[in-house]
Amino acid sequence: MGNSALLFSILCLGFSQLICMQANAQPTNGFTDVPLSQSNFELQKPYDLSPSDRYSFNNGVHRFWVYSTDKPHTPSSQTRPRCEIRIRGYDYSSGVWQFEGEAYIPSGTTATSVMQVFGGSFRATTVMLRVYQGSLTVYRSPVVLSNAYNRWFKVNVIHNVGASNVKVYIDDVLRYDGSGAGGNYHYFKFGVYAEEGASNYMESRWRRIRVLRRN
Repeated sequence: MGNSALLFSILCLGFSQLICMQANAQPTNGFTDVPLSQSNFELQKPYDLSPSDRYSFNNGVHRFWVYSTDKPHTPSSQTRPRCEIRIRGYDYSSGVWQFEGEAYIPSGTTATSVMQVFGGSFRATTVMLRVYQGSLTVYRSPVVLSNAYNRWFKVNVIHNVGASNVKVYIDDVLRYDGSGAGGNYHYFKFGVYAEEGASNYMESRWRRIRVLRRN
């Protein structure tokens, strides 16, 4: 083998190893967990119902469900039905923050937001993960997971405020890399929130929730 061919082979090998290393990189590398307790989980649910009517927490699993006919979370709100946890204590306006959790969406739930980064300058949120007919999407599109029903999958959402960038990983694979939406403060939410055309019954389950900040 000539010197040129040998050099080419070495370069190709190095490039493939780099690609493999990037593919196997964990989204949480370079991040540190912030402590979470029950006090950081604020439940938002139909104002006329008790928490147990729309939420349960058993064996480490948060289960949320609502109906399209449910009332909003406050008497004065004009928003659609929801049952969500709003993470308190870690609102942020700068830095690089990450949400991690494992989600399960039963079949039939559609036109429903299941996770969001709240806060934006030209819309209410920086990013929303929704489910439409079994596909998990960023807003209406793109699709980040096409077979989301009846299975557990891992979600990592990274928000770089200064760079105005959002990344979404599903099962440790980068599925979305897009722009932020500005805004002066942000926080994470997960659960179910009805969108236009939502199914009559909506449900999501979450476990192993983490919030992390870049070192």
